[in-house]
Amino acid sequence: MAQPVPLDAPPRWAAGLTVMVGLAAAVIVVAGLRSASGIVGPAMLALVLTIAVHPLRHRLARLKLPGWAVSLVCVVVVYLILIGLSIALVIATARFATLLPTYKPEFNALVHDAASWLSNVGVGDEQIAKISGSITLERLALVLGELLGALASVLSNLVFILSLVLFLAMDATGFPSQLATMAEARAPLAAALIGFAIGTRRYLLVSTVFGLIVACIDTVALALFAIPVPLLWGLLAFITNYIPNIGFIIGLVPPAVLALLEGGFGLFIAVTLVYSVINVVIQSVIQPKFVGDAVGLSTSLTFMSLVFWAWVLGALGALLAIPLSLLAKAILVDVEPRSRWLTPLLSNRTEPEPEPEPEPDPAAGPGRQR
Repeated sequence: MAQPVPLDAPPRWAAGLTVMVGLAAAVIVVAGLRSASGIVGPAMLALVLTIAVHPLRHRLARLKLPGWAVSLVCVVVVYLILIGLSIALVIATARFATLLPTYKPEFNALVHDAASWLSNVGVGDEQIAKISGSITLERLALVLGELLGALASVLSNLVFILSLVLFLAMDATGFPSQLATMAEARAPLAAALIGFAIGTRRYLLVSTVFGLIVACIDTVALALFAIPVPLLWGLLAFITNYIPNIGFIIGLVPPAVLALLEGGFGLFIAVTLVYSVINVVIQSVIQPKFVGDAVGLSTSLTFMSLVFWAWVLGALGALLAIPLSLLAKAILVDVEPRSRWLTPLLSNRTEPEPEPEPEPDPAAGPGRQR
């Protein structure tokens, strides 16, 4: 006999309707983020940089420095990081743009060799003429300049970011006490925000360490291949290391093109092969394992977050894909105890089971345990 349905039980279609309403709300939120990407992206960058230098605040506070001095030092450190990255990207773009025109004879020779090869394999003269006419050094410089310019546009709202960092650094003085007050009323939310900050700092630390390793190896390899200004391309490799999975491709473009113009296809293949082996092994095999252990996100979720946030916020979204995903995880999963079952799926590992509490020994008397 079928069990009677309670009168206060929700209808069967309620769960489906809840899912549909949730998806509709998510679409609205994502559309809003994308339309406001010019504000959300720089604001998130300022927040991440403020979180990154927060441990410095604690160390300076132990020295009994006044609050305004601690905030000033943190602001100056963040300003130096932002200005240094901006100058590095501008120099890389300008240096690459000035180097390309000096290789015009080599570029024309490469185009001529390619046209001869196409003619030998049976391609018609008319098609070869169209291809040769569409490939010019000026057009190549424009395309590659736009690629590097897209990366440099990350810091296009530099004045807004610097101003926001100043205000965030001032507010960060009393944030720990405010967070402690929040924990009394909203403990899960406070714990989720603390977890987001800790995960973000761990991610930045891991990415910085591996970025330095990759940059040093790439610089030495490019110097051995006699590629012009190898130190600059090593610095570019360090910056692009913060873009998960595919960042090294952006850093590879300038030295690979210079290798092609400097030594032909042989040097181009050698630089691309060495660069790819170094970066794929470190960035795509070793680093994701450390990042996953540090922030609790699986490798596949890391890559999907890169695609998603790059689509929503552009180049800045790709640069901040992991911190943005950590913030979304904190708000949507960590803050709700009933959603904690999603954590092992997101991190692709099984959380350790809590150890059972020792059972009381009846023979030991009340209040005593084994």
